[in-house]
Amino acid sequence: MGFQYRTLAKAVRRRTASSISPPPQPPLVLSRSFAHLSSEFAGKRRSPPRRHFGIAFDIDGVIFRSESPIGGSPQALKRLYDEESGALRIPYVFLTNGGGFRESIRALELSTLLGINVSPLQVLQGHTPFKNLVQRLENELVVAVGKGEPAAVLSEYGFKKVVSIDEYASCFPGIDPLAPYKNWEVKQVPKHNGVSEARTSTDNICSQRVQAVFVVSDSIDWSRDIQVLCDILRTGGLPGREIGHQPQLYFAHDDLAYQAAFPSERFGLGAFRIALESIFNRIHHDPLSYTCYGKPNPFVFKNAEAVLKQLVSSCTDSGLAPDNASTAVHNFERLYMVGDNPDVDIKGARQAGYPWFSILTRTGVFKGTGNHDKFPADLVVETVEEAVDYIIRKECS
Repeated sequence: MGFQYRTLAKAVRRRTASSISPPPQPPLVLSRSFAHLSSEFAGKRRSPPRRHFGIAFDIDGVIFRSESPIGGSPQALKRLYDEESGALRIPYVFLTNGGGFRESIRALELSTLLGINVSPLQVLQGHTPFKNLVQRLENELVVAVGKGEPAAVLSEYGFKKVVSIDEYASCFPGIDPLAPYKNWEVKQVPKHNGVSEARTSTDNICSQRVQAVFVVSDSIDWSRDIQVLCDILRTGGLPGREIGHQPQLYFAHDDLAYQAAFPSERFGLGAFRIALESIFNRIHHDPLSYTCYGKPNPFVFKNAEAVLKQLVSSCTDSGLAPDNASTAVHNFERLYMVGDNPDVDIKGARQAGYPWFSILTRTGVFKGTGNHDKFPADLVVETVEEAVDYIIRKECS
């Protein structure tokens, strides 16, 4: 699709005239509980929305903390479905920088944990835009980095020569000098049917030039991964050889921190990127070149809008969408971004401009008493349940 954004160490993001929102209204801060609204609007749940709108939810810190639902998320999301048929009533997506697993696997997990029917189409992860690079790199050797099943993710997108960094490092004896001191066991993820024509032999992998590296999710072994990636990137994709032109490097997102089960924030993929870049720039004559996807990249929000337009047809088929709702001509009057991270979710929605409306929860990264100073949201609430209450009250009453 040609949507790629070159991210340099001190890149300046510019907003074009087309992305400028109408004159902003003063942000709202809601401190009272909206639990009573659930019963107030219960009788209106099956009424079709009168306006064209959709919703994007962040996951970590909004829907879940670790794997535990938070903020009344199960009951909030159930309100977006028809009570009798279970059909999708209001178009929404999960817009997360997280990942490491195929969208189909993540959709199944979300369906189970939340008690709803989530389609893989509704799961937009940080690495989802990687599928747009298949045409360019389909038959080239690429290395996948991160927790979960990064190689299977890329294989499902259509890349035909994928190896995980675990397997790639194992082909080069001594490439990780600390390996003898690492006593943990790496969990073996079942191989996906399409993964890796390049896995036929160690010699085949060692003799082929790596054309691109995809950091799909959080690294689980920073010391090894930074060492191996520097070897790949400095030598033109042939570790142990002479210095060469840097292969392409893609990060699924650039989050510095995120909210997990531990009370304080944990370092994210952005922290790993900073570490890799700092070391690479000290040992190589040219600065590290890379591309970051994920929120707050404006492309991510454009892509979410396109997917929400596709979901409108699901609502149309169930008879619950607004009149004249067509994916070919449908234009949203309002799109809601519900997130917990001002630097990522709120900043991204603000940069995307009209028709995005940002809602900031206090269940994750943000825990302030008012609004965020640098990236204030259009609305601040306690939980995702309050956010959904507000949206339904605004759009469906």
